[in-house]
Amino acid sequence: QVHFVESGGGLVQPGGSLRLSCAASASIFSMYAMGWYRQAPGKQRELVATITLGGSANYADYVKGRFAISRDDAKNTVYLQMNSLKPDDTAVYYCNTQKPATWGTHNYWGQGTQVTVSS
Repeated sequence: QVHFVESGGGLVQPGGSLRLSCAASASIFSMYAMGWYRQAPGKQRELVATITLGGSANYADYVKGRFAISRDDAKNTVYLQMNSLKPDDTAVYYCNTQKPATWGTHNYWGQGTQVTVSS
């Protein structure tokens, strides 16, 4: 069974930090690279960061140097440390595999976690 459960969002002032967590089903976590995505109001969902099974990370240009993705294989959990947050980072954040359509996880999006950056 496939599931993704995101948590850790909230309201934060510009320049602040948040750490998001995503618990995934073990069968998925042990097989695939993972990714964090976000969807702002009126916009399409976009890929923010990815991490391979070996721990190699990649980031969208607009979060490089501010966000850090990591994974804890023992807990089947992927994290997103977000620093120097900006109002443009406001969105619902989701996790999934790095390639949901290719790897068949595109129908298993979780509820996401809301991040609001505002003064």
